[in-house]
Amino acid sequence: MAQTATAQKSMTIPLTAFAVGAVVALLVGVFGRVHHPTLQGTTTLGFSSVLAMKTVVSTGIAVLVVVQLVTALWIYGKLGLRAPSWLGTVHRASGGTALVLTLFVAYHCLWSLGLEVGSLPDGQPVSTRTVVHGLLGCTVIGAMVVKIIAVRSRRAPGWFLPVAGGLLFSLLVLAILTSAVWYIGAEGWPSGAS
Repeated sequence: MAQTATAQKSMTIPLTAFAVGAVVALLVGVFGRVHHPTLQGTTTLGFSSVLAMKTVVSTGIAVLVVVQLVTALWIYGKLGLRAPSWLGTVHRASGGTALVLTLFVAYHCLWSLGLEVGSLPDGQPVSTRTVVHGLLGCTVIGAMVVKIIAVRSRRAPGWFLPVAGGLLFSLLVLAILTSAVWYIGAEGWPSGAS
C-alpha cells in the first residue's frame, strides 16, 4: 500500500507538468487564431523576408537540437564514452540557446502569420502542411514548459526528464521538417535582403 502511495505521489509532477503544458499549448493556439496577423515580423535580421529569416534561425535550432540529443546520450552513458566535466555546461548552454531561439521563431510565426486553418482571407485554402506546422508549433511551446518543469523538479520519477526531452526533441524535429526543411526544398537556401 505504501509503495502505491509513493508511486501515485511521484506521478503528481509529470501529470501536472503535462496538464500545464497542454494548457499553454492551447492558449498559444487560441492567441494564434484570434490575433490578426501582421504578415511581417518585427525583424528580418537582414534577410529578404520573415520566412527566410525563420528558416535560417530554425536551421540553427535544428543543429542545437542534435547537440542536445548527442550530449544527453553522452551524459547518461548511452554512447559508451566517459562524459567530460564540461559536457553538462555545453548541454545546458545549447539547450538554453535553442529555447530562446525557438521562442523568437514562435513569436514571429504567431505575430506574422497567426495559426492558419480553413481558408485565408483571400479565400485560398490553407495547406495541410501549414495547419500541421501551426499545431506542432503550439505543441512545441507546451512541450517546452513540460521540459523546463522536468529539468527543475527534484521529486519527479527518473523517467520524466528523458520522456519530456524526447517529446520536445520529436516535436521540434517535426516542426522544423514542416517549415525550414520544406522552405529550403521549395525555395532554396534563403538569401540576405537585396
